[in-house]
Amino acid sequence: MNTDRIAMVDLRLQYQSLKDDIRKALDETLENANFIMGPNVHALEEEIARYLNAPHALACASGTDALHLALRALNIGPGDEVITPAFTFAASAEAIRYVNARPVFVDIGPASFNIAAEQIEQAISARTRAIIAVHLFGLPADLEAIKSLTENKNIFIVEDCAQSFGASYKNQKTGSIGDIGCFSFFPSKNLGGCGDGGMICTHNDELAAQIALLRNHGSPRRYEHRIVGYNSRLDEMQAAILRIKLRHVDRYNRQRYQNASRYTAALSAVDVQTPEEAPHSTHVYHQYTILSAQRDKIIAALDEENIASAIYYPKGLHQQSAFHDPRQARRPVTERTSARCLSLPMYPELSAAQIERIARVVRQTLG
Repeated sequence: MNTDRIAMVDLRLQYQSLKDDIRKALDETLENANFIMGPNVHALEEEIARYLNAPHALACASGTDALHLALRALNIGPGDEVITPAFTFAASAEAIRYVNARPVFVDIGPASFNIAAEQIEQAISARTRAIIAVHLFGLPADLEAIKSLTENKNIFIVEDCAQSFGASYKNQKTGSIGDIGCFSFFPSKNLGGCGDGGMICTHNDELAAQIALLRNHGSPRRYEHRIVGYNSRLDEMQAAILRIKLRHVDRYNRQRYQNASRYTAALSAVDVQTPEEAPHSTHVYHQYTILSAQRDKIIAALDEENIASAIYYPKGLHQQSAFHDPRQARRPVTERTSARCLSLPMYPELSAAQIERIARVVRQTLG
């Protein structure tokens, strides 16, 4: 067995390359002692708004909070329904439950891992108020097809961009296309901090003003509270780190894409389904996820060679007890995908030699 461990993501390598800049920025923040909604937070908001070509970017405490605040700002609540994919992280559905609306789970495409637009139309009812389009694993969902289903129906589109920072759909950045875009800065994301953090983007001035109130106790200024809000603010230390990483995120995404291409080439001769790329999109490979009926055998072989792997996600949300709803039917593509999906190590600093080592284990296992 090779004793050199290959992790799913090695955040230490990225830190080592940015250490001097990060430490300088943190020292300056500590010296300034302006820790909440300070100059780095405001600068990060402006920089991300420019990056996305969106007029408003509002920082918050996490990607989950971003989704929650987005639904609150859209005035979604009891009696409303929100459509979201069955195959995604729980936060997409938790946010819907936080506002006491009903999540309606829709199946995914057989190759994209994203919500199947053709399935959405059947799920729309008189109570549908929004669709949360998740850009899973870094591939944008088909927003044009989704938008065509919402025309003249007063249905909002919320983009869940937790895994797609920097991805593009028809030359527009994800998060800038729907009514609201929601981002996570969890450490392992394409743009990740050293703790939790999130961002909400919109072109709508009224929504931006409402989100700004909601994230800060409903307060436009100190000790004036117009609405009941939340404490969901990005701290200054995280913003300082994220500003440094933002300068490099396009390079990181290019390295991810290059690594994905190496994986796909190295696995072309074995019986696994490799990730799809769409002609209208730029994939940023937050995860590199394959499908195989022999998943457990591959996991065991990788583990034997000291190589990490992960299953995102072992159950569809419609199968989770937290979201149990007897009205929800089976979602066959989601269930088949959950039984076969396996994510391999993916991060910008992953070397060509490491990728070949991982792919060789998969090839030998399936050969």
